[in-house]
Amino acid sequence: MRAIVSSVLFAAALAAQPGIDLDAENRELIRRLTDWAGLTRYGSENTELPPAKNRAVLLGDDAFDVWGGGAAPYVNRGIAKQTTGQMLVRFRQDVIALKPAVVVIQGGSNDIAGFAGPATLGTLSENIETMADLARFHNIKVVLASVLPVCDCAGRELSQVRTPGRLMGINEWLEEYAKQRGLIYVNLYTPLAQGRAFRKELTADGLVPNAAGYALVKPLLDKAIAEALASR
Repeated sequence: MRAIVSSVLFAAALAAQPGIDLDAENRELIRRLTDWAGLTRYGSENTELPPAKNRAVLLGDDAFDVWGGGAAPYVNRGIAKQTTGQMLVRFRQDVIALKPAVVVIQGGSNDIAGFAGPATLGTLSENIETMADLARFHNIKVVLASVLPVCDCAGRELSQVRTPGRLMGINEWLEEYAKQRGLIYVNLYTPLAQGRAFRKELTADGLVPNAAGYALVKPLLDKAIAEALASR
């Protein structure tokens, strides 16, 4: 164990040296070890945000991160490869501290892919429940967004781990939980899917939408956020 820790620290020291460039996978590993929840990703941006009355924050994983500026006018706090556990750790910094009227929570796909270790529907649902509880305590309306479909259409065998059955199981739980707790659920899965797989013309990598895919689901998200604002 001591040898593993020493190797990690040595790799981190190398990464900090000028002229030393590790491959992307190793850099990502070091970033996760030094900032597991991604608290430094948006920390400085958060302090520069001006006050806003009806702010909506998007908290999620790859689907929101890759969307980038295309998610305007919302405050996008997505981080690729994140799990719901990591999102929970940064919920105060990246959501509550911004004093939004609405938060859209979207995550779970990376949990079942094992990005932060083994995970079950039970563990990821507890993380989402806790985020929803925190939001309600701070008078923030909650929109729960479904996980997205995947396909093996870009040379990546995504469906081997993110099986359609497990993805649909998450969405079924999200919809039922939203109904029980009076939250808003938005289904982004169905319009992006053909059968149970991501429609090839709506994704570039089989995991997240392309421009056409985002254009298709944004009106659904707009409607859900507008409904949440109207219920305040």
